[in-house]
Amino acid sequence: LWPLRLDVTSRENVEESVAQVTAGWERVDLLINNAGVADFAPLADTTFERWRSIMATNLDGVFLCTQAALSALKASQGCVVNIASISGLRASTLRVAYGTSKAAVIHLTKQLAVELGEHGVRVNGIAPGPVRTQLASAVHSPQIVQAYHDAIPLNRFGSADEIAQAIVFLCSPQASYLTGQVIAVDGGFDAAGVGLPALRS
Repeated sequence: LWPLRLDVTSRENVEESVAQVTAGWERVDLLINNAGVADFAPLADTTFERWRSIMATNLDGVFLCTQAALSALKASQGCVVNIASISGLRASTLRVAYGTSKAAVIHLTKQLAVELGEHGVRVNGIAPGPVRTQLASAVHSPQIVQAYHDAIPLNRFGSADEIAQAIVFLCSPQASYLTGQVIAVDGGFDAAGVGLPALRS
């Protein structure tokens, strides 16, 4: 384990970090673009500074990290997994900046997959639904948690381990013919669309 602290919004910092990794390990097999921020607000309260802050981390970070690791990924015929969000697949309240940034990550995933496929580099994405984390526990009231449970066919939040297992699969030989795909690991939340939970009972 060799942890490095970096600012994914800084091109110089990202390039320096990737150079350190390639110098120390001589290769990059996997790139998981997981850095992200969430700042939920209505359009009227979303200043341009807040908008740019979210885009800089959630979208620019994916672009910068993938570009910096490109040569090493081509050399190893490695794979990239971008962490998007269910908010990039379906619009929701107060997510004008966050949801847009994650929708852009989903399209960037497809663009990269098309461009890098001929080099043997696979690029896929994960769109997590509501996940049981410390942050979710801090910002979601019991009423919001129950509303999510009612809207999710599996009637619960996911776990960080379930998200990790999907990432492991996309990086494994079992997914060797998968690229340009975004898997919603969401308990069926996206599939349920706007259906009324009460109708399912």
